Amino acid sequence: MTQNSHYDVIVVGLGALGAATLYQLSQRGARVLGIDQFAPPHDQGSSHGDSRITRLAIGEGDEYVPFVQRSHAIWRELEARTGTPLMSTTGGLVLAPRDRVAEHHGKADFVRRTIASAERFGIAHEVLDAAGIRARFPQFHLQGDEIGYHERDAGFVRPEAAIGAQLAVARASGAQTRTGERVQSVEPVGNGDTVRVRTETASFTADRVVIAAGAWLPEFLGRQARTDWQANFSVHRQVMHWFDTGSAAADFSPGRFPIFIWMFGDGQEDYMYGFPSSDPTQPALKVATEQYVSATTPDTIDRSVSPEETAAMYRDRVAGRFPQIGGRALKARACMYTVTPDRRFVIDALDGLPHVLIASACSGHGFKHSAGLGEAIADQVLGRAMSHGLDLRPFARQRLLKEKETA
Repeated sequence: MTQNSHYDVIVVGLGALGAATLYQLSQRGARVLGIDQFAPPHDQGSSHGDSRITRLAIGEGDEYVPFVQRSHAIWRELEARTGTPLMSTTGGLVLAPRDRVAEHHGKADFVRRTIASAERFGIAHEVLDAAGIRARFPQFHLQGDEIGYHERDAGFVRPEAAIGAQLAVARASGAQTRTGERVQSVEPVGNGDTVRVRTETASFTADRVVIAAGAWLPEFLGRQARTDWQANFSVHRQVMHWFDTGSAAADFSPGRFPIFIWMFGDGQEDYMYGFPSSDPTQPALKVATEQYVSATTPDTIDRSVSPEETAAMYRDRVAGRFPQIGGRALKARACMYTVTPDRRFVIDALDGLPHVLIASACSGHGFKHSAGLGEAIADQVLGRAMSHGLDLRPFARQRLLKEKETA
């Protein structure tokens, strides 16, 4: 295939958000190039691990709800178009002690915030007490003081398959991609109406550039001498564990067991989230938590998971809450979260480079929104009106500067 040298849009990074943006641009007839230093979908960043939670009521903020609603529709459209299963609707349960303040992503009382979001947007749900949770899902070993939010249409998305499907359709629609190639710089040309993207081996120009580099974004901004932007992001190692369900496999299968977020203490890390088995050939309960204490980089992260880490996860979080599950781990994987101070996204043009859009769907709750975000970003960079109630303005970087000024 002949490689053009000038494009309407170049997308740097083809993970969850970059692949979604490339796909949407290709459906709008744009001349578009996607560049990634690896061969996506891959396991080097944030968009891997077999499954990612999706839920329609978003306790983190109402501004996210239209994006996840639109994402569900897009994934169903892609499934019909490609014949590839991308999203499994399993139902979802968010639970916490009824009378104790629970913390999730720095926001108090996440269960009640989620209930309020569902009520505002008319999302089908039920509110359950401990007896109701036990009756519906006896797999959970409760204390007896829990309140639960159950959402019928929650479930999980297969990240590798979703990225792969969007890239495949984008390429079939005329998008060009260069993988295994690292971007070195992005710079204005002439009066700044054109942008040049230099890789290790080539140079291209475009009317617009979208930087969706994920955990590599802080490093990229540093190389661009944009330390003012770089300071807005930190990268944190996270670990996922898959525990053998053994003779209880049927009880933890989709249809019998929901995705869940379980807050059981007052501390920021006193919770875990999990999934029903996504691979019938190796039935497993997948669980994980989050940590924001230790920062890392893509070059220094420990991608291995020690047996001690897995044993601690089982001992501290799984054993007492799912007594049917033994401690045998089938696998464990590390990934990265790219986090802002307020744990929200940053989608905004670079100061002095208005044709370069930074797109960071970060802080650990980005994948569920990525397909809708890609659609909104595509419309914005092409100068089109957004539809479906999508609005990127809440994710402008200016809010972080205001918070810093008032701190």
